[in-house]
Amino acid sequence: MSVSEFEMFQDQQRSNWVRLRTLVMLRWFAVAGQAIAVLVALRIYGLQIEAGYTSMAIGASVIANLISYSVYPKNKRLSEREALLWLVFDILQLSVLLYFTGGLNNPFAMLFLAPVAIAATVLHLGSTVFLGLLAITLITLINQFSVPIENAQGVVLALPPLFQFGFWVALLIGVVFLAIYARQVTTEMNAMAEALVATQLALAREQKLTDLGGVVAAAAHELGTPLATIKLTGSELMEELKDRPELYEDAVLIRDQADRCRDILHSMGRVGKDDLHLRHAPLEAVVKEAAEPHLERGAIVTFDMRPEDGAALKQPNIARRPEIIHGLRNLIQNAVDFSQSRVQVDIRWSETEFSVRISDDGSGFPPSVIGRIGEPYVRRRRASEDRVHRPAYQGMGLGLFIAKTLLERSGAKLTFSNNRQQGRASKTGQAISGAVVTVCWPHTERSMAGQDGIGALGENLPLEPWPHR
Repeated sequence: MSVSEFEMFQDQQRSNWVRLRTLVMLRWFAVAGQAIAVLVALRIYGLQIEAGYTSMAIGASVIANLISYSVYPKNKRLSEREALLWLVFDILQLSVLLYFTGGLNNPFAMLFLAPVAIAATVLHLGSTVFLGLLAITLITLINQFSVPIENAQGVVLALPPLFQFGFWVALLIGVVFLAIYARQVTTEMNAMAEALVATQLALAREQKLTDLGGVVAAAAHELGTPLATIKLTGSELMEELKDRPELYEDAVLIRDQADRCRDILHSMGRVGKDDLHLRHAPLEAVVKEAAEPHLERGAIVTFDMRPEDGAALKQPNIARRPEIIHGLRNLIQNAVDFSQSRVQVDIRWSETEFSVRISDDGSGFPPSVIGRIGEPYVRRRRASEDRVHRPAYQGMGLGLFIAKTLLERSGAKLTFSNNRQQGRASKTGQAISGAVVTVCWPHTERSMAGQDGIGALGENLPLEPWPHR
């Protein structure tokens, strides 16, 4: 699925987020609150308001709820258009009610914020802007035109002009601020949720590839001796049956089929058993396995492996886990994509930790986003040169988010920075030449423990089948 298709799918899903039952329940609460407020104003405080018109406005909400119960199923999810119409109805109903109860002199005018907040969380930007502008327009109209409230002595209850103006300004600011705040928080939450789903899918895919990728060693380990015996026996039979052509052909067939089995072992997927020898590997082997798909993509990828001063010469064995391989692979892919010609992978280890440092000779991380690297869907304006070299690259940041999440799950700490090459730096002094990503694991991290000193590996066990979807 391409990026544009993924965004279209997100928009289609967003349109059906809100249930009709949710809006109906909220409207019942509003009806109850409005009815109680009118009764208290009439019976307890003796205020003179248009009881007939206010009852009709409240009754309109009751009728709308009853119609929704009878026409739509309980699990009805509203489309974009339907949700917008329901929220427009709520704003209009509230405006009519406030018109007959003092306008902005009525403190319940703050309820204008509720439909706008709901729209900001469930509707698209265009619908949210439309509803916000409608709310602002109606607030302004009822501020100028409304039926005044009088007490029992006939005195008009109204705020001083300055306070009424301040309340009007506060409502306008509240509508705009609450809409922006609610939409921003909702967008970030949804982006994070979708990115975590993508991370889980990537991890599941890498787990399958890891299982399939070890078939040659596993199958050769299990079947190597029987196949060698069959081939040796077939060759001996060929020597003994040279004078009997009808049997000689059978011996040739046995040997050829043994060779064919050997060839199949090099192309088949992993099935049947989990080879315990493949669960751990030297650090260099794991890093090179992760980099292997990107070694022939144009950039020169070089590896430099050595211990830190005072550390043991023998490199550590680490767990060959799919999240580690996939995370390192994404980082190396990113370096290859943005390099000019060379990517350097430095592997280091000491008595307390081991690390992988991936650097390239490209333009480095943009200063505007370097502080947000690792967040999903980070966008930035692309330079013209970047568009030429990577026309399909969208700058979503999802790959780095997946890599960072998976590697941190294994206990690693990641740092992102830029190289200083030949004194190049931005106006603020920040390095801008070549991106550098450092992944560091402590030796004490149990999830990264290698196989040194753990004793016998035990018997290979059958793999659990992947669940069918």
